[in-house]
Amino acid sequence: MALFTVIGLGSFGATVATQLVNLNHDVIGIDNNKRNVESISDQITHAVIADATDEHVLKELNIQNCEAVVVAIGEDIEASILCVLHLKNMGMNKIWAKAKSKAHHMILTHLGVDKIIHPEEDMGTRVAQSLSYPMVSRYMGLEDNHFIVKIEIKANQKGERFQHLMDHGSGIKTILHKRGKEIIYSIDPNLILQEGDILVVEGELEPLRKLSARFK
Repeated sequence: MALFTVIGLGSFGATVATQLVNLNHDVIGIDNNKRNVESISDQITHAVIADATDEHVLKELNIQNCEAVVVAIGEDIEASILCVLHLKNMGMNKIWAKAKSKAHHMILTHLGVDKIIHPEEDMGTRVAQSLSYPMVSRYMGLEDNHFIVKIEIKANQKGERFQHLMDHGSGIKTILHKRGKEIIYSIDPNLILQEGDILVVEGELEPLRKLSARFK
């Protein structure tokens, strides 16, 4: 269990805060909007109405003892930057911040923020990927145009031989096959797939696109 602080309790910040609590962490949530604080006060460890652009306020809350701070201030770029500056002055080692624009991103980069988040862009990418590749229920981008994707076998693929399906994805490596609670790493090429089976595969974007055509 660790202690985190989330500054800015709008939709994004509130989600981060509550999910951290669900993962058994303690969370201090800070926002200058009374309504935002009251709406989450019974879901996180400590919710505070405060001005995060005031360095004295941040010091009084002792957030320098946190594992990390997430600056989730959305619309007010100046407030976001001031907050990050104060956190840096306080010696915070791990700061994640939400960026509203490219200029905002650039400034946060120069301030030495550890991780810059673009939630709207990230979600837009996920939606586009889901629409483009309906067989992919989850994916993770790696370097060099490689992706790890989770594929769920639908009704129109059941009864198909595993190797026959993968022949449509030359260059793709299968990491594992999951059926119910059973996970198999060494997959028999003659395995007959069932609806609801899960395949986790890795490969470059173009071979994955070719494989996705088999699921349409």
